[in-house]
Amino acid sequence: MIATMEDFTKEEQRETGGDAYHAPVLPTEVLEALNPAPGKCFVDCTLGGGGHTGLLLEAGARVLGIDQDPEAIAHVTQRFARHGRFAGRFESFHSSFGAVPELLSKLKLTAVDGFLLDLGVSSHQLDTPERGFSFQRQGPLDMRMNPDSPVTAAHLVNTASAEQLERMFREYGEEPHARRIALKVTKERMVHPFQSTLELAAAVEAVSPRRGRTHPATRVFQALRIAVNRELEVLERTLEVLGSFLVPGGRLAVITFHSLEDRIAKQVFQRLSTPTLDRPEWPAPKPNPECIYTRITGKPRVASEQEQQRNPRSRSAKLRVVERLGLLRPLVARFRTHAPPQG
Repeated sequence: MIATMEDFTKEEQRETGGDAYHAPVLPTEVLEALNPAPGKCFVDCTLGGGGHTGLLLEAGARVLGIDQDPEAIAHVTQRFARHGRFAGRFESFHSSFGAVPELLSKLKLTAVDGFLLDLGVSSHQLDTPERGFSFQRQGPLDMRMNPDSPVTAAHLVNTASAEQLERMFREYGEEPHARRIALKVTKERMVHPFQSTLELAAAVEAVSPRRGRTHPATRVFQALRIAVNRELEVLERTLEVLGSFLVPGGRLAVITFHSLEDRIAKQVFQRLSTPTLDRPEWPAPKPNPECIYTRITGKPRVASEQEQQRNPRSRSAKLRVVERLGLLRPLVARFRTHAPPQG
């Protein structure tokens, strides 16, 4: 067995020739949160390049890996086939994390020790022009996590009304120039429908000039990706039901990369971990019937300066963790906060 996370990463680099499909963010913090060990079972709801799953397997746990991107499934399956010590402890499934409850029911798996969701786009997806996620590379306006999904970014850009695009850019991208960009897009597509990433990026930049290091199309591309994959809707619904499949003391860990995702995780976790409810018209507080968790993180955990230098993608990552109430296992002492939950 590999002694440390660093040893495992070095072994992976040797075996793959240094090819980094996707470097896992907050790996140490995730291991501390989930506390994997032989005999435990975890579900990695966003398998990606398998970085987090590899660390859980290395600790002796069993892992079910789920991803809606068939390229990720194929990559990780081939990658882990080299590790004989993982035999019988890893299964992969091509599915959205929104379908996890149905998948576990189909597998007759009634309880697991932990769930992990690492949200956002993988480095491999961004670096593959054909997937259309990046405004810095020429490629089709696609942005589908699951290539079998019917709606592409090009379809939305070329068919949604100006009002719909404005709302999309404002709500999902928090874009201050949403109306100006929406009008530009609807005007240009009348002459020539948008087909490529660089065409859309150029249109956005024409009405929203670059300021600082952030490209003007950043928020627009985020908004389209969220809309194409229905990310926020699926995330909220999934976070509300995963607790039903956790053993007492089991943990749910979520890594977010922008404020919209983090707000949903924070609000759902607050609602499901508040023991009592109170209103001015009530004579006394009442138990919260939805309370099934205790929060392990008050403020979210963020990447260290060393990790941010090693992996720039980790700069915006935030980790929130809750634990299923019941017959609680000993908590990881350094991970519990004794301050009132906040942030």
